[in-house]
Amino acid sequence: MNFDENIDRKNTRSLKWDGMKSGFGREDLLPMWVADMDFRPPKEVIDALRERVDHGIFGYTIVTDSLNRAICDWTSTRHGWNIKQEWLLYSPGVIPSVHTAIQAFTDPGDKILVQSPVYTPFFQMIERNSREVANSPLVLKNGRYEVDFDDFEKKLGSGVKIFLLSSPHNPAGRVWEKEELTKMAELCRKYNVLIASDEIHADLVPAPHKHVPIASLDESFADITLTFMAPTKTFNLAGVQASFMVVPNKKLRTKMAAVQASDGFSMLNTFGAIAMEAAYRHGGTWLDEALKYIRSNIDYVKAEIGSHLPDLEVIDPEGTYLIWIDCRKLGLSDAELKKRILEKGKLALNFGHAYGPGGEGFVRMNVACPKETVIEGVKRLRTALGE
Repeated sequence: MNFDENIDRKNTRSLKWDGMKSGFGREDLLPMWVADMDFRPPKEVIDALRERVDHGIFGYTIVTDSLNRAICDWTSTRHGWNIKQEWLLYSPGVIPSVHTAIQAFTDPGDKILVQSPVYTPFFQMIERNSREVANSPLVLKNGRYEVDFDDFEKKLGSGVKIFLLSSPHNPAGRVWEKEELTKMAELCRKYNVLIASDEIHADLVPAPHKHVPIASLDESFADITLTFMAPTKTFNLAGVQASFMVVPNKKLRTKMAAVQASDGFSMLNTFGAIAMEAAYRHGGTWLDEALKYIRSNIDYVKAEIGSHLPDLEVIDPEGTYLIWIDCRKLGLSDAELKKRILEKGKLALNFGHAYGPGGEGFVRMNVACPKETVIEGVKRLRTALGE
């Protein structure tokens, strides 16, 4: 795979490239915002999709044992988690899975816990389903986010029904350690709180860090956990809309499946199923190379910002391909920061206030793109925020 290749994504119905007018009010921007890659997926995935297209008939699709086995093999090989096929449910995406969990296990007005700054749709799903956000903000210490466990326990004890965990964390890039995950799970068990764990970035963790599925740590944790995973971030397949849930507790799994059935929204599309299996069967080498390339991009951004924008602090991501940048020392309001980056820098980033309390004054940069794009993006950031 030539990760340096610049692939023209304009006029392909790409949200990242063709959606800037609706997202930012202008089109003359370099897009480093939406969390998808500017890389082609593994050749084996494209070949499998092409073969299916050449067949020419696209009727109703079933989930096969072969796909189930591919997922089980992947989670075992990559994450040391031996799951059973019967634990699997399928969904078009992680956010639809979050919606299903909210509908299945909470009622309007119930509290759902998040840890801000965190992925914007967490707040949206809670509020749009008429539930209440309970927030236990993460604490930034020496360039690394930590859980305030005193506050976390206090919030759990306030009547929370579900804890939405982002693991690895988006946008902060934290890869939670076993001890942290264990303590969070133990507290959830103590207060009878269900864990809904968004692990869509699980595969995007380079050494020396290692993703640990929270449900893999103990059977009692697995019994209260819904784990949401997908190949879509890993292999740049978001547009085919394919994800899965791992739910070991049969009672919880039956309830989730019943809510999916009531929504009429539980099937994978033909191309999603094919892409998922091909990626998990054949994408390991591609992923290893992509992780090295992305890490090189991260290191470049860190070095350039350190040399030329000393008032900015890069929160070094342990996982994901997203860089969380602290701009607060500039003394700009969120509106001023946005204006300078968009109008002066002509750069499309995600702005931190959208990630909830603690996100103010930050920006999120996506570096899953050719190095040439990263170089240009840093140049534009310097134009926007430098002297």
